This record gives sequence, C-alpha cells and structure tokens, in this order.
Amino acid sequence: MTIRVIIVDDQAMVRAGFAALLSAQPDIDVVGEAPDGRQGVEVARTVHPDVVLMDVRMPELDGLAAARQILDPPPGVVHRPKVLMLTTFDVDDYVYEALRAGASGFLLKDAPPADLIAAVRVVAAGEALLAPSVTKRLIADFAASRPAPRADRAALRLNGLTPRETEVLELIAQGLSNQEIADHLILAEQTVKTHIGRVLAKLDLRDRAQAVIFAYESGLVTPGGGGR
Repeated sequence: MTIRVIIVDDQAMVRAGFAALLSAQPDIDVVGEAPDGRQGVEVARTVHPDVVLMDVRMPELDGLAAARQILDPPPGVVHRPKVLMLTTFDVDDYVYEALRAGASGFLLKDAPPADLIAAVRVVAAGEALLAPSVTKRLIADFAASRPAPRADRAALRLNGLTPRETEVLELIAQGLSNQEIADHLILAEQTVKTHIGRVLAKLDLRDRAQAVIFAYESGLVTPGGGGR
C-alpha cells in the first residue's frame, strides 16, 4: 500500500527537501503541498492524504488550528488523515495542544532523514509517534504547568479499567515502551499490546499519545512522580 502524504510548511525549501526525500521511497507518494495552514486544510480535504506533515508556526493559520480543523472536520467531511506535527523545538506548547487535539505525534525538523521516513510509516500504520524519552519530558513539562484535579467524569472512565489495564496506562505515561512494560510486568509484548488496545477503547482515546495526556490530566500519574 502506498502512503499518501501532504507537506504543510511555510518554507519552500523545507517542503521541497521533504518532498524529494519522501517521494524517493517506494511506498510513499507526496500528493500535495501548502505554504500555510489554511491552504493545508483545503489540500487535505481535496486530495485525501493518509498523513499530513504539519509545521507548527505558519502564517494565515498556524499548524495547531489547521490540525484541529483536519482532525475535527465539519459535518459531511468523513476523511480524517493522521497528522504529524513538525517543530523546531523539542518542547513546544503548540505540540502539546496538537496532541490533545488528536495529532499522532511530532518530529523535530532537524531529525535525520531516516527518522522522517520512519515517522511517516509509523503514523500511517496507526501508531503514535511519541518516543519514551520525549514522553517523559514533553508531557511532564506541560502537565506541571497545567495542574488539573481529576474530574468526576475522568474518574468514572478510569474506574472502567481493570487493575492490570490501569497499571499499563501508568507505565505508558511514565514513558515506558511496550517491551519495557512487558519486562516490568513479566508479560509477553503482545499481551501488553492487547492491554493497550483495551485501554484506548475503554477510554475512547485515539492513540498512545492521548493516553499519556489523559493519564496526567486525570491525576492517575503526576509530573515528576509516578502513579497514584
């Protein structure tokens, strides 16, 4: 299957470089580009890509607002591509908000070419691109600046998890990979994946990135600490 990608960035050289790199891959096809968020939304709704590479800071409409429009479209628009945020900074408020809006992850603009290619494939496959080391730093930094008590609704959602599923969610939020969770709980990695799938389904979350954010915002895990 060929992965259809559009690139939304206000720098023409960045768009050209990314397009050349991705188009050279046999399983990736760059089907559109846009210099700002507004045009990016229009292109996404016209060509129906699988993945949108979205810069964070752009004129007309920034990447966060554009991502929200793509991921929460108006009635009648059924296509929802995956959105991968591009940023110059490794910790960025816009990126955090984009993850909350449903973006599948983020990538630094100066990441090695192989990382960009891998990121597109990972996101297209339905996985969240949130490396464990990034999880710890990004989410903890912003959760710390946004202390929020656990709402009753969130508590009820957490109560729907089994003790094992709650434990898995805590470990995800602490930045552990699937293999690390498996080692910690003495489980097979496939069993961990099954637990994660059930956690996402029960909490009505799109992916691992939103699971991490939910764990912090619900109070299940606290910045700088562990589970409750």
